[in-house]
Formats: sequence, C-alpha cells, structure tokens
Amino acid sequence: MVIFLTALLASAKILPQIDREALDLQARAEALQPRTHISQPVRRPAQPIATVRQPAPQPVRQVVAQPVRQPAVRRASAGNPLDLAQITTICRAAGEQDDPAAFIGRLSNAYALSADDRTAIAAGMRERRYALVYASPERLAGEASGSFLSMLGRPSFVAIDEAHCISQWGHDFRPEYRQLGVLRQRFPGVGLHAFTATATARVRSDIRSQLGLADPVELVGSFDRPNLVYRVVPRASLKKQLQDVLSRHRNEAGIVYCPSRREVEALAAWLEGIGVRARPYHAGLEDDARHRNQDAFLNEDVDVIVATVAFGMGIDRSDVRFVVHAGAPQSLEHYQQESGRAGRDGLAAECVLVYSAADFIRWRLMLEKNGELTPARRALLREMERYAASVGCRHARLVRYFGQAYGSQACGACDYCLGELEAVPDAVSIARKVLSCVARVGQRFGASHVANVLCGSDSQQVKARGHERLTTFGLLKDAPVAEVRGYIEQLTAEELLRQTDEAFPVLVLTAQGVALLKNADARADLTLARQRRPARDRPSGRTRADVESWQDVDRELFDRLRALRLQIARDRGVPPYVIFHDTTLRELARLKPRSLEQLESVYGIGARKAEQLGQPFVSAIADFVAGK
Repeated sequence: MVIFLTALLASAKILPQIDREALDLQARAEALQPRTHISQPVRRPAQPIATVRQPAPQPVRQVVAQPVRQPAVRRASAGNPLDLAQITTICRAAGEQDDPAAFIGRLSNAYALSADDRTAIAAGMRERRYALVYASPERLAGEASGSFLSMLGRPSFVAIDEAHCISQWGHDFRPEYRQLGVLRQRFPGVGLHAFTATATARVRSDIRSQLGLADPVELVGSFDRPNLVYRVVPRASLKKQLQDVLSRHRNEAGIVYCPSRREVEALAAWLEGIGVRARPYHAGLEDDARHRNQDAFLNEDVDVIVATVAFGMGIDRSDVRFVVHAGAPQSLEHYQQESGRAGRDGLAAECVLVYSAADFIRWRLMLEKNGELTPARRALLREMERYAASVGCRHARLVRYFGQAYGSQACGACDYCLGELEAVPDAVSIARKVLSCVARVGQRFGASHVANVLCGSDSQQVKARGHERLTTFGLLKDAPVAEVRGYIEQLTAEELLRQTDEAFPVLVLTAQGVALLKNADARADLTLARQRRPARDRPSGRTRADVESWQDVDRELFDRLRALRLQIARDRGVPPYVIFHDTTLRELARLKPRSLEQLESVYGIGARKAEQLGQPFVSAIADFVAGK
C-alpha cells in the first residue's frame, strides 16, 4: 500500500474520470516538468521504470536503486500536484503491479464522500485491498490519528504532496502539516517522500528539520519555464488591458485570476457580454455549478475561466495559453504556482500580472485581520511587491528568488528582454519630483491624487484642496497618469516611499526618500522604467519560443485537427488533451503523415495510440492535402 498525503482530496477525485482506453502513460509522462522532491528511498530490487524525457522519474529511481537514506525535496511539475504518471510509476516501483487502468479503479474506491463510504473504506484498508490511500494531514494529526495509523499497517512508502505547507517560511503554512514528523517515528524503515512546486532553500531546510530527516536525497529541478512569457503592467483600465491580452489569444484557453468572488462574477459576466466563452469559478458557487464550469473548461466548451486562486487544484489542461492575474498574489511562490498553469505542453504561453499598490495593502490588512501577518508572511508579500515593480529580466528574478543561478543572457521571453519596457532618462530627477510632490501635499494623500497633481489634472479633487497652486503641479504633465503611477509603484518598491496600512492608504516619505530629496547623489544608481510608447513602424515582439513552436506548421490544418480532436474527445467522454496535446497536433500539421506507420514518428504518438486513434487523423490530413 502507498500513502499519499495531499492538501486537497478533491485532487484525487479527478483521476477516475480519465478514460482508461485513452490513457497513454508514456505520452503523459513526456509532458512532465521537473518538481522539487525530498525522499527517503529504501533498498529494493531493480524494477523497470517508465522512460520519461524530463527528469521527473529521478526520485523514482532513488526509491528503486538507493540504499535506505533520509528524504529529498523535489520541485513539482510547473505547479502541478503529483502527476498521474508519477503516481502510477512510483506505485509500480513500490511493488504495486496494477496496469494504469486497474490502478485508477482501485484509487476511485479509496475516495470517501459519506460516513458509509468511510466505514467501507476503513474495512478495505484493514483488509489491505487498496494499492493507494489518499489522506489529508488533518486525518493523521486529528483526534482519531492513532486508529487511522493502525489501519494503515506498514505501507510500502509515504508521499507528502504540497510539502511547502510544512514550513513556517512557506507560503501556505498549515500547522497540521508540521505534525507529520510522527510518520518518521511510526514507520522508521519506510521510504518517505515530500513533493512541492515552490520551495526556496530556507523552506527545504525547514521541511527536512520538521520531518526529522538525516542525510536526505534532495532533487531540485530547474525553476525556469522558458516557454512562458512574463509581463507586468500597472493597473490602469483593467478591461482594456484584458482585451489586449485576449486579442493575442483568440479562441485559446486562458485563466484570469481575481482577488475576490465579486470580481470573478463581474469579470466573467463582462467577458461573456463581449462574446468571449467564459465561466466563473470560486468556492461560493454551488458544487454542481462549479463542477459544470470546471468540466466545460476541461472539455473546451469554454475558453476562459475567471477564478479565485482556489481554481487549479487537480486541473491538468495542458494547452492553457495565457494566465492573467488581475491583482497581485500574496507571494512569489503563489505566483510561480498559479502562472505555471500556462503552457504545460511546452509551447509558448503568456503570463500577465496586472497590479497596483492597493493589492499589497489589501493583503496586509486581510492577513492582519486573520492574525496571520507574521514576519515570514510580511517578507513574502514584500518580495512579491519588489517583483511587480522591478526593472529587469523576469525569468532571472524568479529563478534567483528560488536560489538558482541564471545566465546573463536576455531570456527573450519577458517584457523587459523583449524591449517592451524602456529606461527612463534622468530617473533621479523624476524620482525627486515625485518625492517632492508627496511632501508638498503633506504626506496625507494616496498615489492617485499625487499622480493627478504631478500630471496637472484640473479635477475637482485637486482644485478643492488648492493643489493646483503647488510648485509640483504639472511637473510631469507630458506623462500619462498610468505612467506616473508606475513611477510611484517603483519608488515604493525601492523603499523611497511607503504606503500606510490603512483603509485609505496615503503615501509617506521613508528615511531613504528624505535623503534623496535632500541630495541627488544619495541614489545616483536609481533606475526607473516605463512601458515603451507605441511606434507604428515597430513590429510587435514575438518570443523565440512562439516563433519556433509555429515554424512550418500549417495553421489551417492545425485548426482542423483541433476540431477533430474535440469531436473524438466528446464521443469518448474525455477531455481533449487525453486524446492528443497541442504539441502533437502542431507536429501533425507540420509533418503531415499519410500512414499509421508515419504517424508513430510524431512526438506523443506511440504504437498504441496510432492504432486506436490514428486513422481519423491520417484521413483528415490526406483530405486536407488533396484539397490543396
């Protein structure tokens, strides 16, 4: 028996929905990205392991081939919880020899919903009828933990998903996870594995300590996602900014994250009103409605899901081409995990953060109200704020935050490296104008009012306070208000300004800001950036990944094959990605195979899939070529 401890048991519920005939373990495994994993493998006879292109099976090899050692921390696949291919492969390594279909069937029996189900499953556990038991940490840490552990007997090994929840320095610390160290004492000779998608070096160290691990094997894959294009824009007109993103991804899958349920509902309704196939998703919806909307997205009946951060647990649609955050998340770990739901098929995808300083104030107020504004949470929020207002390569900043080196070359896949941002001439002079305006208004007004004064606005709010008579009025009149707001955000991130944590926050000068106001040389190295102003003769930037992924692909044929895939998926009652990933469809539209034998040379298609699914695609390609 294998025990998987997971943050949300709902992630187990989706696995039985996968069509068993269509399941192709090799193709699923090829799509994996590296994760972070801490594992304590145990000595076992060597057994065959599924071949995977990415380094995902390395922890499994540790389970099979290494002598008894303490665990390793491993980074999960681009924000995914444990992947089906990983679970199946690990179970085989642990001595569970079911084929994937039978394995899924046994898993479905282990998912409890009612009291009667729980009683039946407890009996099944005592009789050792299950290959895999999904359990929450609360189950092991609660009052009935002793009896529950007794029912487990001696498992083959234990895997802990979302292991960053163990650490008080993690972005989702949960006290129940911290009690999982008892597993080391209860099962001293059993392999123990911890998986997470987002763990800094400090978090990994805390995981090792809390689980009582000595000399652990620690496997950390790359945190970089080179196929993702990162963009950050200060919030101006959110609907206009969303339309800009949607115009680049017509009829493509995307996720829009909002901070509140109210905003989710409003944005989803607006998108539907302008003709976008969109649905809302949040915890306040009735279960049936939430599941319908989730299934509609998985089955490609809708293109866009507007969601709170609850969306994503157990969701594995690989062809998400864009993720928009309509508000900053509370940490870079959250951002890495949520934006990582884009481009899991390895093709180019876009991640856009639309933020304002109010986002961070809202998080601080909410965390303080809940008694959760610890120094650790405050530090995580600060790092997110620095990322949003930073000037430089986004890929480099994310990778270095997680403790890995990044080359000095331009990534070619973020707003900065694509030349969409430009350095502001005489940044120190502009900074001093902004700081002076904050001082002139008495440090009693927010960013919007300060920006309006600097831009020379004739608004009633400015005139009512006589601020049109200030010496700083109109000092930046040639710049748009949104651009000036961007300067204020950057100066806040540079700790030259600070926004108060109040219901109506105001801007105040920091000690560093006062020093710069008095002496221009105090921050001679200061840099500021702005969105590059549009030029008609400048072509829009395309990333290298996007260009390469479409090179020699017949887009008309790709669209036809995508429609065929959707039809077959609906006939079989499975999500379209289970048939073929977009990566495979682009290869088909590039190579145009005319026979089942040629089909097997295409990425993602083995002999089994060619036999089961190949003929309709070969026929569609032949008809298309003949029609040309």
